[in-house]
Amino acid sequence: MNIGREFLSTDVAQRTSPLALSPEDTRWVERTRDALSVEAQIGQLFILSSRHDSVAETDELLAHAPGGIHRFPTRDLDTAWAAARDAVKRSDVPLILSGDIEGGTVSYPFTTAIPNQMGIAACDDIALSTQLATIVGQESRALGYNWSFTPVVDINRAFRNPVVGTRSYGSDPDRILDQAKAYIRALQAQGVAACAKHWPGDGLDDRDQHLVTSVNDMDLAEWEATFGRIFRALIDDGVMTIMSAHIALPAYIRDKLPRAGAQAYEPASVSRLLNEELLRGQLGFEGLILSDATVMGGITSWMGRAEAVPAIIENGCDMFLFSRDPSQDMALMLKGLREGRLSERRLHEAVTRCLSLKANLGLHRMTLDERIAPLPQVREALRRPDHLDVARRAIADSLTLVKDRDALLPISPAHHQRVVVISDAGTSFFAGAPDRDFTPLVQGLEQRGFAVRHFDAEAMPTPDDTDLVLYLIGQEATPALGHIFLDFAKLHAGPRNAMIQFNREIPTLLVSFGQPYYLYDAPNFSTYINAYASLPDIQTALVERLVGEAAFTGVSPVDAFCGKGQLRW
Repeated sequence: MNIGREFLSTDVAQRTSPLALSPEDTRWVERTRDALSVEAQIGQLFILSSRHDSVAETDELLAHAPGGIHRFPTRDLDTAWAAARDAVKRSDVPLILSGDIEGGTVSYPFTTAIPNQMGIAACDDIALSTQLATIVGQESRALGYNWSFTPVVDINRAFRNPVVGTRSYGSDPDRILDQAKAYIRALQAQGVAACAKHWPGDGLDDRDQHLVTSVNDMDLAEWEATFGRIFRALIDDGVMTIMSAHIALPAYIRDKLPRAGAQAYEPASVSRLLNEELLRGQLGFEGLILSDATVMGGITSWMGRAEAVPAIIENGCDMFLFSRDPSQDMALMLKGLREGRLSERRLHEAVTRCLSLKANLGLHRMTLDERIAPLPQVREALRRPDHLDVARRAIADSLTLVKDRDALLPISPAHHQRVVVISDAGTSFFAGAPDRDFTPLVQGLEQRGFAVRHFDAEAMPTPDDTDLVLYLIGQEATPALGHIFLDFAKLHAGPRNAMIQFNREIPTLLVSFGQPYYLYDAPNFSTYINAYASLPDIQTALVERLVGEAAFTGVSPVDAFCGKGQLRW
């Protein structure tokens, strides 16, 4: 089946490019590009990673004259502000500053904390989603960001997938599309480029592309009805950038190359067919294509570095994300150009698109203070009272009661005074993520008259000393976990203790502050809540709902019962 004619919209030629420029801006792009040496043009292709957001680290990164710097959240506003301002000030070609601004616990502590994407989807309120995206855009711009690698438009179908989960808007393509459109429009209206990810679509494979090349195994008809429809609609709506991931789409490759063999499973990040024929030629995308992180196992396990570095640009990506050794990778890119593995045509196109993105955002016209204002003004722009009010509303609206078979809720000191908390410390891939702390929840219960103690494996809870067992568990979606599950051996302090279950003897309540599918590992638990993240305000709002001071209103964006009838009972 040749899907080219079916996919090709009749108005592709008339579609306005998301990087369309005025004649003046076009001249700036051409002058800037043509004045750069080949080595400097190659430098523009690279987005290097900053972990510490410090001036010292920025100094090291700027030595490579990259096109952009990607910033992960850190703890100190003064340091982050100084590093961003220093980087912008010292760059001859305007530097783009990017981030994975996805919400949840992986956020700057001095910005307005909002739910992650799944929490936002659980609010089921597009107007509220628009307000949240506007807040993200305003506060991100205040911190100097011009580009957010969001939204995630993956379909959360494989409930064991560890990396999509709470980063997604759920499993319904219509909900995903509605949420993503609202987010992109609001974010880009604030001068921050959006990036739809992960092309050609994640969430079907229960493996993580950070560790292995994962596979989108949809047939072409299903892909077109889901991911194809999502990406085409976002392209039509003006999304400025798309991230090409280390994910294979074998159905499309085999349609073009029936004898493809192993090539059917090549990552999109190095697939000319997926990037240039499908995304550009058939879906009509004219914006910038960014590779996913090139240090991930999905690409490093597929091909050697010397081959992969030029292949990423040659096969359709316009910018190259992250590098463990920037000098080496830039040398490999130059070597690939000289040896013909990177064409002059693709280098020219990629640099032009990189500079066009910067021009479209107006970076070449902005003063330093317009890029990132003096620190007092930045402080005033963050955590404004109106922003906090919207965030608190979203946090409260997101909390989702999945199951309460035995009508345990609301709990009260009269019936459940002695509470044993069994909690999971949680982990995060991101260096700036805070340690998990359930103090707000525990204090909220104690203030209402509950006596809370923490689990002690040497003194297991019994019906004689415990009125309620409260599990506080859950991992927000994060790279490189491999898999997710409810680890009773860890929770109960040992593999033998893992076999002990309390739920038939003592009222038991399971709350996930992360992935929405942990009921799969505790199917006989009668009460289960998805909170999606462990932000302090989420914990406070949860206590109010546990004791009946407010109602649960969240609408689950996924089937939290995992398609298993057993879990409902």
